[in-house]
Amino acid sequence: GTPQKYDPTFKGPIYDRGCTDIICCVLLVVAIVGYVVVGVVAWTHGDPRKVLHPTDSRGQFCGPQGTPNDSPPPQALRGLSPLPVCPPAPQICVSKCPDRYLTYLTASGNAASLEYYRNFCTPEYKGSQKAALNVLKDKECPAMLIPSTPLARRCFPAIQAKKGVIMVGNKTTYEDGWGNHRNVTELLEGAKKANVVLETRQLAMKIFEDYTVSWYWIIIGLVIAMAASLIFIVLLRFLAGIMVWVMIVMVILVLGYGIFHCYMEYAKLKGEAGSDVSLTDLGFQTDLRVYLHLRQTWLAFLIILCVLELVIVLLLIFLRKRILIAIALIKEASRAVGHVMSSLLFPLCTFFLLCLCIAYWASTAVFLSTSNEAVYKVFNESACPFSGQTCKPETFNTSNVTKLCPDAQCLFAFYGGETAYHKYLIVLQFFNVFMFFWLANFVIALGQVTLAGAFASYYWAFKKPDDMPAFPLFSAFGRALRYHTGSLAFGSLVLAIVQVIRVVLEYLDHRLKAAENKFAKFLLSCLKCCFWCLEKFIKFLNRNAYIMIAIYGTNFCTSARNAFFLLMRNIIRVAVLDKVTDFLFFLGKLLIVGSVGILAFFFFTQRIKLVQDTAPPLNYYWVPILTVIVGSYLIAHGFFSVYGMCVDTLFLCFLEDLERNDGSAEKPYFMSQDLRKLLKKTNKAQPEA
Repeated sequence: GTPQKYDPTFKGPIYDRGCTDIICCVLLVVAIVGYVVVGVVAWTHGDPRKVLHPTDSRGQFCGPQGTPNDSPPPQALRGLSPLPVCPPAPQICVSKCPDRYLTYLTASGNAASLEYYRNFCTPEYKGSQKAALNVLKDKECPAMLIPSTPLARRCFPAIQAKKGVIMVGNKTTYEDGWGNHRNVTELLEGAKKANVVLETRQLAMKIFEDYTVSWYWIIIGLVIAMAASLIFIVLLRFLAGIMVWVMIVMVILVLGYGIFHCYMEYAKLKGEAGSDVSLTDLGFQTDLRVYLHLRQTWLAFLIILCVLELVIVLLLIFLRKRILIAIALIKEASRAVGHVMSSLLFPLCTFFLLCLCIAYWASTAVFLSTSNEAVYKVFNESACPFSGQTCKPETFNTSNVTKLCPDAQCLFAFYGGETAYHKYLIVLQFFNVFMFFWLANFVIALGQVTLAGAFASYYWAFKKPDDMPAFPLFSAFGRALRYHTGSLAFGSLVLAIVQVIRVVLEYLDHRLKAAENKFAKFLLSCLKCCFWCLEKFIKFLNRNAYIMIAIYGTNFCTSARNAFFLLMRNIIRVAVLDKVTDFLFFLGKLLIVGSVGILAFFFFTQRIKLVQDTAPPLNYYWVPILTVIVGSYLIAHGFFSVYGMCVDTLFLCFLEDLERNDGSAEKPYFMSQDLRKLLKKTNKAQPEA
């Protein structure tokens, strides 16, 4: 803590500390080791090819090397998917999609057609040795072929519209292979998703083309946004007070004009027919314009605006000093950022670590979800004691099943498994989600405590910036990892538990959407609202607890308690500072994103005559414009998040400074001269060292 006797070599409370929350640190290390083990097990058992490649009716992949269906060229293989309007057909790996209408009953009478049809049959198919109906019954070949196009390694009907008529292969009807004639519109349902995917792919290709010709202009726009954000933060040192007071005056003037307008409308309606009807007599009207013809409506507006104007003027009278303190802290934060310029780039480190967490979680989730094995079951049409039991295709023909049930087949049923690993896959997925939230919150906490430590070293430097460490950001990062990993793990664990509960509630809400139990829906909505509020409160508490950890090096619970009660003792100052900074950040983001977005709009739509020929030709001009706008917002948000952390840190340091010090030689104030002058505080002359 702060020493009781002044020491000229003392550089603030941030350097005296020890390890905190060691148990949570050990727990985090054990959890990370377990997470790595889960990842290794998932990568051992999982197979992402199940997501990338289609399978046939036996669960075998179509195309990749090292599989039974890797006949050349493997990249051209497509799964022939049976359509829902057709009789059940086998799903087969083919080297080329069919390009004509053909039924097996028709092809079986023609050698050339049968040879072509063989390309779309299972390996068990032996040609014309078996009767045609038995071939279809045993699902060795599909009953029909339809002209198809390849999409996402699958064959879909080649649907096209000519003069408003839906056709497939220039025909409007087809034979389904069982002697029935159907309209091609019945294929639309089966190919609807394929058309959506095809249109999406075409849109994606055009967007990609736009990016290839405009990427360097997008980068220039983002650099402009970065420069504008930096300039805005620097200018806050000089313009913060002006912007805040201009905003307050504008609010007062707008309310004043509103009062004047309401009075004029109220006076204008005097004597008009029907204007004196009371609101209670009129009742509820769906056309809200009716109310604007009543004097009572404008009188109500007039009273409300007058009350608001009076409240704001009274607040300004009583809170003017606190507003001045908030402005002074914002100016001081601008100076602090100027002395720790590397802090503006630190969010890139946090972003990189978050990307690692997301990548590990996503890859582990994919491997876990694809670690099920192909399960084969016995299918038969006659009575069989082995029906529905699992089987192995390799040994099925030599087993007793075929002897007792001659018509039985060992077919692919689904992806699953009966081992202990497969039974607990859902638990591993839950652990994967939980660890993602824990590690992501830990990374964010590490960034917050690092920035807080760097800016606290600025505040608690008695002679600014001479008493600051040479590299305040790296020093704060080292202190956070060396002493407070456990405290950061504790805070992020509490937040992760609440977030996981919210995810579970969202899942339950999704599952209960079709349910008719209104009480359950109401209860679930209440729980979602409560945990949303709890998450917001914990984030607020954690942020301030991390600042106290950076300042004093106390454990998480002590820091959270001290920060909470310190803020509660100064709740009005907290509210004023919060609203002032929110306004400035909103104004800054609006100014940066709006100006850069407008500049990008005029440039990419070729409306700037000086650079009209420089703008690239585009399919969709909104692609680079939206990219620049979103990128500018993220850049501005990154800069202002650092600035916001600086303001919060200096504010807590300022409150601690006021409570712990009195300006005496033994306990001098560490605040800047501007803040001391504003509060009419002075430091007595310090004794010589």
